[in-house]
Amino acid sequence: MVLPTFKEWMEKTFGASLDHKTTSRATLNVNDVPPSIVKEEFLQDLRATKISYSQDAEDRVFRAHGHCLHEIFILREGMFKRVPDIVVWPVCHEDVVKIVELACKHNLCIIPFGGGTSVSSALECPEEEKRTIVSLDTSQMNRILWIDEKNLTACVEAGIVGQDLENQLAESGFCTGHEPDSMEFSSLGGWVATRASGMKKTIYGNIEDMVIHIKMVTPRGIVEKNCQVPRMSTGPDIHHFIMGSEGTLGVVTEVTIKIRPVPEYQKYGSVVFPNFERGVACLREVAKQRCAPASIRLVDNAQFQFGHALKPQVASIFTSFLDGLKKFYITKFKGFDPNILCVATLLFEGDREKVLQHEKQVYDIATKFGGLAAGEDNGQRGYMLTFVIAYLRDLGLDYYVIGESFETSVPWDRVLDLCRNVKERIVRECKEKGVQFAPLSTCRVTQTYDAGACVYFYFAFNYRGISDPIHVYEQIERAAREEILANGGSLSHHHGVGKLRKRWMKESISDVGLGMLRSVKEYVDPNNIFGNKNLL
Repeated sequence: MVLPTFKEWMEKTFGASLDHKTTSRATLNVNDVPPSIVKEEFLQDLRATKISYSQDAEDRVFRAHGHCLHEIFILREGMFKRVPDIVVWPVCHEDVVKIVELACKHNLCIIPFGGGTSVSSALECPEEEKRTIVSLDTSQMNRILWIDEKNLTACVEAGIVGQDLENQLAESGFCTGHEPDSMEFSSLGGWVATRASGMKKTIYGNIEDMVIHIKMVTPRGIVEKNCQVPRMSTGPDIHHFIMGSEGTLGVVTEVTIKIRPVPEYQKYGSVVFPNFERGVACLREVAKQRCAPASIRLVDNAQFQFGHALKPQVASIFTSFLDGLKKFYITKFKGFDPNILCVATLLFEGDREKVLQHEKQVYDIATKFGGLAAGEDNGQRGYMLTFVIAYLRDLGLDYYVIGESFETSVPWDRVLDLCRNVKERIVRECKEKGVQFAPLSTCRVTQTYDAGACVYFYFAFNYRGISDPIHVYEQIERAAREEILANGGSLSHHHGVGKLRKRWMKESISDVGLGMLRSVKEYVDPNNIFGNKNLL
């Protein structure tokens, strides 16, 4: 596939040259990996369970990290100071029970591992941990145990990844509709552990809306409810101690989730607005009228330009001519400034007739805010761009460009101020920290609610001439997070806290709230078997 304008965009945006390329290590040097320290008594007990395990250096390093920028940078140029000592692969709930019991018996540290897509440093091993660290990899717990077509629920092992879950359910005519950006690799257990959200949450809900029942193994025993019902009034919901616990209390082994018939009809769409303010106002009105499609996302102009740079070369002169006509109509005839306009991408799902009615309602609202329909192809390309961005970040590292994304949730009346102030803060911080070239600082509104929205930020910069780019990046990201909080945004909408953001937990949930979480941890796991040091 040819991207005719991508090179020009890279050079113009970052001052980057494709002639200047960095080098990363091609292979892992096992001599650089910290040695595996495991007592023979534990190994003997583990072998007796017949559970697969490995002390191989590559297996251990693979599970020593998630996908934060600094973790990827370390993989390219160095080595983690602490990695798991051993990896175990349970194949069922009972195996997890055995592993946790052995960890308690031998006083080991367990770090659960699902798809490895964490962007909160949640999978990094605490450097000061002296005990044997066991990476409990749930990937072999990947079965759908049963499907209940009458109640529209399915019981699924927690290690299954999103893409496989949807494919297997589709064979029976069902889906969950949960599509996080990471669905190719992230696991069901990981979604529960981080309180995940998907791109189609408007119809299907966030993970907390989809879960009916959770089974979790803790050092104190198994946590689960006695029945699989849609709602209970039995004190605080124990599911909400589990969801968002980020591997600090135990291992989620089985989850019963809501399922739905695969939608009969699916249609993409897009709307171009004269500016970001009009686009946000439209999304607010759509949310107010409660008519949002499965997915509605608004990208600012910088992100629109980025998406345009990724547009592949057209196959025919006719197609190129049509694209030229569309651009002429929007910019010349309608007077939209190509350096200010923004675009919303849409995805409608459901019964065909209802989808078409729904589509008309949304486009009628968009028209009131100056929006113009921009076609299905642009909508589909914009939707799929989300899955591509993570790969592009890693490509950028080859050319001295580092970048990352982070997100928040914010009330509607703060969306515009927060977006503007955070982007300006990033540009200002880059200048103060000695970044020689102007950074990319961009945002999009990705999920909408009655009372607010989720906002994603992307920023990247050319780090040539900077001796410690990761340190500079972390300072800038920290400042951006401070700006988010100062503007009424949340610590995280769905990425979670991990170790990366836990410095702000007290500010976010109050001293008493943090104490409540600590009390649960102390009761469930008094010896800190699940010692990844996330959240608290």
